[in-house]
Amino acid sequence: MNIIEPKLDYIPNEIVCVDDYESFAKSRLDENAWVYISSASADEITYRANKQAFDRIHLLSRTLEDIKGGNTKLNLFGQEYAHPIFLAPVAYQKLVHGDGEIASAQAANAMEACMLLSGFSSTSLEEVSSHSNSPLWFQLYMQIDMNDNLFLIKKAENLGYKALVITIDAPIAGIRNKEQKAGFYLPSHIEAVNLRGMKQLNLDLKSTQSSIFDGVMAHSPTWADIKFIKENTKLPVILKGITHPSYAKKALELGIDGIIVSNHGGRTLDTLVPTIDILPKIVEAVDGKIPVLLDGGIRRGTDIIKALAFGASAVLIGRPIMFALATSGALGVAHILKILRDELEISMALTGCKTLKNITKEILF
Repeated sequence: MNIIEPKLDYIPNEIVCVDDYESFAKSRLDENAWVYISSASADEITYRANKQAFDRIHLLSRTLEDIKGGNTKLNLFGQEYAHPIFLAPVAYQKLVHGDGEIASAQAANAMEACMLLSGFSSTSLEEVSSHSNSPLWFQLYMQIDMNDNLFLIKKAENLGYKALVITIDAPIAGIRNKEQKAGFYLPSHIEAVNLRGMKQLNLDLKSTQSSIFDGVMAHSPTWADIKFIKENTKLPVILKGITHPSYAKKALELGIDGIIVSNHGGRTLDTLVPTIDILPKIVEAVDGKIPVLLDGGIRRGTDIIKALAFGASAVLIGRPIMFALATSGALGVAHILKILRDELEISMALTGCKTLKNITKEILF
C-alpha cells in the first residue's frame, strides 16, 4: 500500500514551475482521486497533444521596446480583470482537498483571478460566493429538466456571478481507461451539491435500442436549448467546448457572448485537435465579434502569450490547479497563478509587448 503524504503548508524549494506540482500531488492522493484528476480519454493522445502543440510554436524576441507602465489587464463583458489567467471549472474538488472549491476561491482572491465554478462542484454556489471577492463565473452542465437549469442560472444571477458558461462538449462521458482499471467511484461524502433533488435520467430501453443513441444522447441539449437559455438569462452566455468553426459561427448567429475553445483536456473524445492548433480558425470564424478563450495544455507563461497572439482573450487552467490544490490547498493554487502571471509578464517584456493588445502574431515564428 502506498503511503499518502500529508498536505503541505509551505511551498518546497523544489517547486518552481507548474509541472513540478504533479509528482507532489500524486504522493498526496489515493489512487481513486489520482486517476480522476490525471486521466484522460482512451489512449490520451489529445491530452498529450495539447501540450506538445504549444512546444512546436516559437517566439520572436523584441527587447528594445518601451514597455514602462505595462500591465496584463483586460476587459470582458464589461468587467475588468487583472490578468488573463482564469481557473477552469473542475468538478468535485473535495476529492483532492478537504476545503475543495473554497480553497480555489481563496487563491483566486489572493491573485486577483477569475474563477469558473463547475456545475458539478462539491461546494455550493452560495458557499463559494461567500468566500470570494474576485469575479466568479458559473459553468453549467445542462440538466434534463429545463426548470432545473433555470433555477441554477437564477441562483447564479442573484449571487452576483458575472457570466454563465455552458459546456457543450461532454453530453456523455469519455471512455477513460485508467478510471475503469482503477474502479473509480465517487466517495459517499462527495457529491454535486448544487444538483441535489434535481431530475435524473432514468433510461427504460428496449433490447434493440442503443444506450448511447436512444439513451443519453436522446436527452442531450440542442441548439434550441442554448437559444432558450440565452433568452432567459441576464448573464453573458459563453459556450465551452467548441473546436469546429461552424459551431463558432452558429454561436454568433444565436447571439452568444463568447466561446471557449476546449477539448475538455482530452477527457471526452480522444484524438480531437489540440486547442492551440484550432484556435486560429475559430478566431477567424468569429471575426472579432465576440471574445474567444482557450484551455488545454497551458503550463507556461509562454503558452499563454502564444494563445493570446493567436487571438485568445484569456486562458483557463485546469489540471495544474488540481495538482496544486492536492499538494498545499489554497497556497498551492495561488502559487501556480503567481508563477504563470510572472512568466507571462516576463514573456511580454522579452517580446516587446507592453499590454495584452500588443500581443499579436508578429511575435510568433
